[in-house]
Amino acid sequence: MKIYTKMGDNGTTSLVNGTRVGKDDVRLEAYGTIDELSAFVAVLMDSTEQFQEQFCEIQKKLMVMECLLATDDGCELKKRLPQMTDADVEYLERSIDAMNAKLPALNSLIVPGGNILASRCHVCRTVCRRAERAVVRMSREHEVGEVVLKYLNRLSDLFFVMSRTFAENDTKWQPEVC
Repeated sequence: MKIYTKMGDNGTTSLVNGTRVGKDDVRLEAYGTIDELSAFVAVLMDSTEQFQEQFCEIQKKLMVMECLLATDDGCELKKRLPQMTDADVEYLERSIDAMNAKLPALNSLIVPGGNILASRCHVCRTVCRRAERAVVRMSREHEVGEVVLKYLNRLSDLFFVMSRTFAENDTKWQPEVC
């Protein structure tokens, strides 16, 4: 089977259920950014032995999210796809709480970085925030389950707390007074 179809040469592509849309459609921006996030999660996952269970779970949920966002509203296929649930959000919250309990209280803004793992977490966090903004834009035109937005919001928080865990010491932002 050839990987290329030439179907997209005119600037269109197919959603999961076969509907042709422009490659600049808000849905493609949303699920494409989530796909980008998943690739960065893979880089982070391949960089450490820690948090492997969380990374696997996150990637599974990001794939579910991509499929849901890449399927026309109300079509029969969308109803048969795996769904995002409140339990998915609660899983992230438990992970955040467990990591955060081991960290010192945060009383200032921190500068991203500290080491390569912390920096990769910050990249995941910022791409996740961009994905969240893209999904919010999409939700103005298409059906998006509220749990999708909750999940992305918590996921960026998870990457922030994870970055602090890997960095070991926060670099606090000290604004210069002019």
